[in-house]
Amino acid sequence: MTSKMNSRILTAMAVLVFCVKFSIAQEVETPMIPEVVDTLNGKIENAKSDIDLLKRIKVTGYMQAQWQLADTIGAITTYSGGNFPKYSDNRFAIRRGRIKFTYDNEFSQYVLQLDATEKGVGIKDAYVAVKEPWFQFVTLTTGVFNRPFGYEITYSSSVRETPERARIFQVLFPGERDLGSMITLQPKKGSRFEWIKLDAGLFSGNGINGEFDKHKDFIGHLGVAKSNKAETFKIGLGLSYYNGGVFQGTKKVYSLASVVDDTLTNAMINGFKVDSTAGNKYEFAKRSYFGVDFQASYFSAIGISSVRAEYIVGKQPGGSSSNTSISSSTAPDYDTYLRNVSGGYIYLIQNIGQSKHQLVLKYDWMDPNTKVAGTDIKTKTAAGKSTGLSNADIKYTTLGLGWNYKFNSQVKFSAYYEMVKNEKTGIKGTNSTNDYTKDLKDNVLTLRVQYRF
Repeated sequence: MTSKMNSRILTAMAVLVFCVKFSIAQEVETPMIPEVVDTLNGKIENAKSDIDLLKRIKVTGYMQAQWQLADTIGAITTYSGGNFPKYSDNRFAIRRGRIKFTYDNEFSQYVLQLDATEKGVGIKDAYVAVKEPWFQFVTLTTGVFNRPFGYEITYSSSVRETPERARIFQVLFPGERDLGSMITLQPKKGSRFEWIKLDAGLFSGNGINGEFDKHKDFIGHLGVAKSNKAETFKIGLGLSYYNGGVFQGTKKVYSLASVVDDTLTNAMINGFKVDSTAGNKYEFAKRSYFGVDFQASYFSAIGISSVRAEYIVGKQPGGSSSNTSISSSTAPDYDTYLRNVSGGYIYLIQNIGQSKHQLVLKYDWMDPNTKVAGTDIKTKTAAGKSTGLSNADIKYTTLGLGWNYKFNSQVKFSAYYEMVKNEKTGIKGTNSTNDYTKDLKDNVLTLRVQYRF
């Protein structure tokens, strides 16, 4: 029975092979109609074109979901992701929900990045970069993109070791981005001087929300980055310069000077004096910063050890109760206050051997008014005369301790605790969240999960 079955199977297979061969022979011998050939070739070319297009498009992104706990209930002011709600000391949030579309051509690039959180959807990047093809040395970037000042601004939030940038960057460069055009000079990869890079550009100075004045701000950064042959040690150094102006909405411009305390002693104290010259209105107050940044890392048996630091000093125009740079589509309609500002940060980062664990220590500080400090910061003199000083003139320092765990190439868990200190002043508020005669209770714990693709 088995023998007969095997014989039948072999006969059926032989007939099948013969039929397939005959069919193929018939197709080969039958000439194809030219119109059909042209149609097929056209479809093949279109398919190739579509495949080439898809290869040039890259989609990336990341989302950061977090929970935070503050020391105090009552709308504490914080630079750890924005102020807390009035009746809460803890909150859930989608801190960042980014999706980035990049189209790469041989000597050009188009980038569009969106940010989607529970607060809405907005544009983060929208720019075109074009590189000259002859020496591949000069690149023009124009649109909405990171300001080329310092190191931390352009260091992506998806890889940064702490939840937020240092306070001084959030004050001087809110949102990090601006509208403008920039020229980048850097020898192509593999050349002798590829480790030198110069960025220089003109920007609106008002953030990404649009322009309302004729003035353009200059930003430049010169950076060098080198490593040893084995790439176990890397070092970088940069110099930055910002030269711009802030629109003066009124004729009143205040600058810090010594004023007489109208008491029996006629003591001299620091306070703002006003210049009410009519020509001040619609002019521009000087806005300028100088910065230096440094980075170094070393790979050893205990893991990668890194240190990063930046220092900034400059002139910052602001309002009577705010020292934050303008990030608006409308011109300011308030009086201008001129302040000298300084600040920076220091990171110490240690990867634990070859494990997925990382420890972070960060110290940052910001002094929004370097000419006045401590109990000299008070809103009124002993005789009740206004000094013009406010909480916008108070120095802050922050010590942060963090732990990062890279679960895999997509997922990272983070825990970070910030201990925030304000200098004790003569400004007494109405409650525990604005009484600056003592250190406010505004420390923040952040627990975060990040998914990156």
